Amino acid sequence: MATELDDRILKITHQVADALVDRGWSLAVAESCTGGWISKCCTDPPGSSRWFDRGYVSYSYEAKEEQLGVIGPDLESHGAVSEEIAAQMALLARQRSGVEMTVSATGIAGPEGGLPNKPVGLVCFAWSMRGGILRSDSQVFDGD
Repeated sequence: MATELDDRILKITHQVADALVDRGWSLAVAESCTGGWISKCCTDPPGSSRWFDRGYVSYSYEAKEEQLGVIGPDLESHGAVSEEIAAQMALLARQRSGVEMTVSATGIAGPEGGLPNKPVGLVCFAWSMRGGILRSDSQVFDGD
């Protein structure tokens, strides 16, 4: 049975899909803490092959470096959960895939692993679009 959250996610997915199809664009996703869940949500609706290209699940430091080309010393200095790394993930996924838009997410899902400056529930996002647009943001989520 679909929950209210499931319904909200599906509505947002349709809005993203419509905007991408209207522009003739494709989307790729670079995920860490979500473990492929964003890609799954994107491919649930029928017709997603018209706009969804691929997903990179790069959970470890090594995967971020090997799959996406994230800079190792940046991982060490900023940590994987940072807007700097989220931005690299989005930009590099767009460059490697050749799509017009990417989104990335990296965070601390818990229940352990949080730090005073990076608590459990912290997720850093980034978006990269054709034309050099790159944005990042962070959010701390409650719950499980």
